Amino acid sequence: MNDASTDDFRQEIRTWLAENLTGRFAGARGLGGPGREHEAFELRRDWDRNLAAAGWTCVGWPVEHGGRGATPAELVVFHEEYARADAPVRLGHIGEELLGPTLIAYGSPEQQARHLPGIRAAEHLWCQGYSEPGAGSDLANVATRAERDGDEWVITGQKVWTSLAHVAGWAFVLCRTEPGSTRHHGLSYLLVPMDQPGVEVRPIVQLTGTSEFNEVFFDGARARADDVVGEVGGGWAVALGTLAFERGAATLGQQVGFRRELERVVATAARTGALDDPVLADRLARAWAELEVMRAHALRTGGGAHGAGQANVTKLLWARWHRTLGELAVAVQTDGGLVAAGPPYDLTDAQRLYLFSRADTLYGGSDEVQRTVLAERVLGLPREPKGAQA
Repeated sequence: MNDASTDDFRQEIRTWLAENLTGRFAGARGLGGPGREHEAFELRRDWDRNLAAAGWTCVGWPVEHGGRGATPAELVVFHEEYARADAPVRLGHIGEELLGPTLIAYGSPEQQARHLPGIRAAEHLWCQGYSEPGAGSDLANVATRAERDGDEWVITGQKVWTSLAHVAGWAFVLCRTEPGSTRHHGLSYLLVPMDQPGVEVRPIVQLTGTSEFNEVFFDGARARADDVVGEVGGGWAVALGTLAFERGAATLGQQVGFRRELERVVATAARTGALDDPVLADRLARAWAELEVMRAHALRTGGGAHGAGQANVTKLLWARWHRTLGELAVAVQTDGGLVAAGPPYDLTDAQRLYLFSRADTLYGGSDEVQRTVLAERVLGLPREPKGAQA
């Protein structure tokens, strides 16, 4: 995005990144991200705190809540420049980009005062307690329950695919607080400390050999009675609000990262001679064209945050594109592209991209669910009969 109104802002963040991604932080460049969240945890946490000290966390939050009050255009610039600088993937993005905006929109003044400063200072890390073994893409099927006990809630149940739960100090958890309620009725949105008896985190080993996803078991865990965001029993609306915040201007930064990955795949294809294969050359050209289309779509829709169904379209576009890029990453290798580089399971960047991107069309709402939402809620098509076979 080139806009005279954002030129000064772009130069400011570009200069700051160039001056600060030096010394010990120079070694943090390019670290983290899907399948690589284990990399240099302490260094990346120090980097987040360095950002916070300079006022570069929560840039889109209102000034009265500790942010910079950045405009949507400035947010796009921030994420683009951050990605172009190859700065490390943020550890606090769940708190900053999901919970923070949710508390600003739905939280009480006391909740905002209690939780927002720790997020902005990069001191408190959060995880999202949504998915369950029986409530993945079908989030309204949540079974984890919370019962009132005096001035606390007592939580029992299981969450799964909980990103960064093993390092997070807090979780926002969707629970069923009204016995006998079904679907989206009777759910509440609770803020739960992770470091307490009754919370057990079990890492899930992924295809990449890393474990950034987790199972979380609540067995009598407790949360304050006043740490329900929104109304008791009204958690569904708050949860949907969080999902809407999940896809916004950061999508543009994500796509700059995608472009770097595509450029590396093209460079590998040139080195291995794969570009001489007309089929592979055509697939690479198609990948480039589709990335341009995604960028145009993201700029038009604010990263999918504006307009009914736009977030679903955005997820469908990037998930399938990135999974295909993973396939291309190994297709352009010489023989042995799927053989581990060394024992016991030493993966190349291309192999890690291929393996982790298998999940892109599943997590965050599967492709099938995204299409169903678009069909039923946006296009108004009849609901598929229960029990219908695919």
